[in-house]
Amino acid sequence: MDKIDYRILDELQVECRLSSQVLADRVGLSTSQCWRRVKNLEEMEAIQANVAILDPLSIGLQVTALANINLIDHQPDTVADFYSVVQSRKEILECWSTSGEHDFILKIVSESIASYDDLLNKYILQCRAVNQLSSSIVLRSIKHTTALPLPL
Repeated sequence: MDKIDYRILDELQVECRLSSQVLADRVGLSTSQCWRRVKNLEEMEAIQANVAILDPLSIGLQVTALANINLIDHQPDTVADFYSVVQSRKEILECWSTSGEHDFILKIVSESIASYDDLLNKYILQCRAVNQLSSSIVLRSIKHTTALPLPL
């Protein structure tokens, strides 16, 4: 990738619905050259998806929580059981395997504290792989972005 590819990515990660002409103008290419570069970036999976980013509060998701998880062990079947639960629940937006005190951190959204508690008790804590869980409820979002820092 070169600087123009990074400029294309920078523009698209802020507004993915730009027309080919507007994008081309912004990065200094012809429309056809720009379109070819975008297609190439999609083929090499630098661009993974074009999505709408929703506001959780606007659609009734009042609670964002971070759940710190420790597993009973790290045997392949234990980890697979945990991954299965994580993949099956839409409330779990992100799952990070981490170093340090916890094995995993989950980012979870839910309608209420009660629905969050329900998710924990019916699904996460019922998973035989989970040994320990601690939660932090997000009080306020100070910064939220999906834009990656690119070498422009």
